[in-house]
Amino acid sequence: MSRDYDQKFMEEALIEARKGVGRTAPNPAVGAVIVKDGKIVGRGYHHRAGEPHAEVNAIADAGGLTEGATIYVTLEPCNHTGRTPPCTKAILEAGLQKVVIGSPDPNPGVKGGGAKFLTGCGLQVISGVLEDRCKEVIRPFLKHSLQGIPWVVMKAGMSLDGKISYRPGQGGKITSSQSSLHVHHLRDQLDAILIGIGTAEIDDPSLNVRLEGGDGRDPLRVVIDPDLRLSPSAKMLHLDSTAQTWIFCKHNCSVERHKALTGQGAVIHETATNGDGRLNLLEVLQVLGRHGVTSLLVEGGAKIHASMLGSGLVDEVNLFVAPFFIGDAGVPLLDGLSFASREQAFKLHKVETMMMGDDILIRGYP
Repeated sequence: MSRDYDQKFMEEALIEARKGVGRTAPNPAVGAVIVKDGKIVGRGYHHRAGEPHAEVNAIADAGGLTEGATIYVTLEPCNHTGRTPPCTKAILEAGLQKVVIGSPDPNPGVKGGGAKFLTGCGLQVISGVLEDRCKEVIRPFLKHSLQGIPWVVMKAGMSLDGKISYRPGQGGKITSSQSSLHVHHLRDQLDAILIGIGTAEIDDPSLNVRLEGGDGRDPLRVVIDPDLRLSPSAKMLHLDSTAQTWIFCKHNCSVERHKALTGQGAVIHETATNGDGRLNLLEVLQVLGRHGVTSLLVEGGAKIHASMLGSGLVDEVNLFVAPFFIGDAGVPLLDGLSFASREQAFKLHKVETMMMGDDILIRGYP
């Protein structure tokens, strides 16, 4: 078969994989299709951790049509027993003869195991088909597997002159309804959402997902609150939501505030501070990673954005730029971070732009 032929069906497997984005942590979003005589006879994707993997779902969907067929899967099939049996066993039992893989498994403990095992069993195995695109779908899993911390997406809505609010201590909508909708889709696809206590006090946000039809899934809510200033009456603590609210604070904070917040369902994590007295954000990410959080949306404010960027913790940037100016009184995107020249400045690569109503979304990677 030609490379183009394999790419055509890997495209279909990618369509399946994207159905699981934001639902599978700490597992990756994986898709698979089974092809026989040039036609797709089975489709499947991994729905959530602890449930059957994409290969198993595709085999089930194919019914009795798997003997001698080819399976296309976006990530190398597992060859170990975790919360589910190994997918290599299911592939052998189904009588599949060829396995086409998008991305190899990056997990250091299992790297290459599935492909090697299947080849040793006499199956034809082809790897690296649309590998870069398959890796894009599992970026959070890749980073979490190798570093133990989540993929961090910085998001902000701002004016043409880089202001994220009209006055210090004052909220107010800046970007369009189309941009807001896109943000809710981002929230729906990522495991957790993080803000600083300043943003929490000014906006009193819900940090939930509001999509038409109520199909969204609320992310874990995370607040950086060194002194436990968050009010027990904050909206995020009184939602009809299955997602928790985690608050990261300094060690030895007020016992009374601790009790008041945990009494409203918050989970408190005491965290080390840096020399400047601010919380160690890397430690925050490590705690999240240990609890299976593979992706994190950082929504501000200005100090949090500056700290995350300055610490080299941001993996992706999404800026929604509205077509107007706010002026001197507005709050800048970054508070506490500056560069002296273009050469020193924080640069984005692989930059993409798209229209969101009247706004422009700028997306790039450090």
